[in-house]
Amino acid sequence: MPAATLIEDRISEHYSGLSTKLRTAADYVAENPVDLATRSLRSVAGTSGVSPATFSRLARVLGFDDYEEMREAGRVAVGNKLVPFSERAQTLRQSGNRLTAAGFLHQQAETCITNIRYLDQNISGDRLERAADALYRAKKVWLVGAKGSAGIVDYLGYQAQWFARDWIVTGRHGVSAASALAQMRAGDVVLVLTKSPYARQSIKALQQAADMSLTTIVLTDSHTSPALQFADHSFVVPTETPSFFSSYAATLVIVEAMLSILLTKIGPEAESRIRETEEQVRRLDENWSE
Repeated sequence: MPAATLIEDRISEHYSGLSTKLRTAADYVAENPVDLATRSLRSVAGTSGVSPATFSRLARVLGFDDYEEMREAGRVAVGNKLVPFSERAQTLRQSGNRLTAAGFLHQQAETCITNIRYLDQNISGDRLERAADALYRAKKVWLVGAKGSAGIVDYLGYQAQWFARDWIVTGRHGVSAASALAQMRAGDVVLVLTKSPYARQSIKALQQAADMSLTTIVLTDSHTSPALQFADHSFVVPTETPSFFSSYAATLVIVEAMLSILLTKIGPEAESRIRETEEQVRRLDENWSE
C-alpha cells in the first residue's frame, strides 16, 4: 500500500474484521493523531489501556512492519465526531460573540481548504482509479444519498447524465430502491454517500447490493461508519467544519475528480454525448438569453 495512503484509510479497510481488542487500539490510533505521532508505544499503551503487543499486532494487520513504521506513516484523517447538531450550533452561536462576518468566512474557508489539502495529499490515486474503472465497466450505476447527502448525490447524477448512460438517482422521478435494484445485475455499481448520523436507508441499500454481488463504492466520514463493511471501494473524506453541520467541500472535490477520470476513460464518445446534449438544450431554449 502506498506510503501516502492514510492510516485512517487502512483502518477503514480492515475495521470490520478486527477483534474487539484490535478495534479498541484502532479507535485510539484514529482519534489521537498527536499521541500516535509524538509518544512512545509504552506511553500510548499506558494512556489508552491497550497493551503494547495489541498496538504492534494492529500495525502488522494494517500492513506496517511494526508500530514505529505506523507512527511515521503520517497523521490520521480527522473524522466527524458524533456530537449532536444542537451542541455544535450552541458552540457556533457562542463563537459569534467574538467573530465578525468576515471572520466567519475566513474560518470556514480555512477549514475547508485544510480538508481539501488533506484529501489531495492522502487519498490514494490507485484506489480512486479502481473506483472509476468500476464506474466505467458498469452498465448501470445507482446513486444513493439521504439527508444532507441527497443534494450532493443529485448533483453527481446531473453531471453524469451529460456523458454517461443509465445512472439512476434514488428518489428522482419516482425511482425507489426496489425498482433500482430490480434493474441491476452483477458488475453494476451502487455508489453511496453517507455521513454521520448515518441514514438507515443508505446502509440497507448497501447491504442489499452486497447480497446481490453488485459492486459498491462508499464515500463516508469515519473509519467506524457502518457503510464500510459493505464497500468494495471506500473513501473516508474529511468533513471538519466550524459550523454545526458536516462540511461537504472535500466530498465535492473527490466526486468531481471521479467524474473527470470517468470522462477521460469514456473518451471521444463522452464528448459526442455532451455535444448532443448541448444541441438539445439549444433547441429546447432551456438557458436564459436576452
